[in-house]
Amino acid sequence: MFPLPNAQWPVMSPGAVWLCGAGPGDPGLLTLHALNALRQADVVVYDALVSQQILDWAPQAELEYAGKRGGKPSAQQEDITDRLVVLARQGKRVLRLKGGDPFVFGRGGEEARVLIAAGIATRIIPGITAGIGGLAYAGIPVTHREVNQAVTFVTGHDASGETPISVDWTAIAQGSQMIVVYMGMKHVGQIAAKLIAAGRSPDEPAAVVVSATTPQQRVLDTTLGTMEADIAASGLEPPAILCIGEGVRLRHGLDWQALAVGLSPALRPAMAAS
Repeated sequence: MFPLPNAQWPVMSPGAVWLCGAGPGDPGLLTLHALNALRQADVVVYDALVSQQILDWAPQAELEYAGKRGGKPSAQQEDITDRLVVLARQGKRVLRLKGGDPFVFGRGGEEARVLIAAGIATRIIPGITAGIGGLAYAGIPVTHREVNQAVTFVTGHDASGETPISVDWTAIAQGSQMIVVYMGMKHVGQIAAKLIAAGRSPDEPAAVVVSATTPQQRVLDTTLGTMEADIAASGLEPPAILCIGEGVRLRHGLDWQALAVGLSPALRPAMAAS
């Protein structure tokens, strides 16, 4: 385990809970603050998308799984938050490790509010979110001054599991050049239909990035109008990020992972392994 550079690193006190983003999957995208937390924790309460490689950086800690995956048996959010409070009140140094960033569709805000209301010392450690890191690994810049100067991140489902009714899809369609949808695979048909009805072209380029930044990463090049059918034909499954916008075309020249193995981006298959 490599040493941290000599610096004044925060100390995790007994009875504290740190809410930490583990990044989108690649252990190398973990922050140094996250690594510092892993080395100090007595207990790591981790989500489904946190890899064993990351957990191995906390050999001294108890590991408690608290993953939530759509359509599968999952821990209830209230139970997870209550468990964090119990562990902290036992005097444990608690690391709540969440995929991506805890404050970007990660329910970290809900957990932090309960912890702070309970009088528990809390620290927030941001992480690289999949909508940025995952697209970068696919060769898609979320902003590019010649193509897209605005990007919108939106969730594909609300607390009920349905397409969010509180989201103004018309405003997003008309006001954002690049749209990145988290957890949108289940409702991709509805989302695409709403965007097309609001004026987006069915021929607009789109991409689906599955298991972003991991060795299992797959990228499906598609269009807004055919995305639902192409996903069904591909057999891809979540976790996935949907990306819609002209900036997706830049992938054909910026697929750096294909270039790294001597593959021409222009010749790579439509669905390529990372």
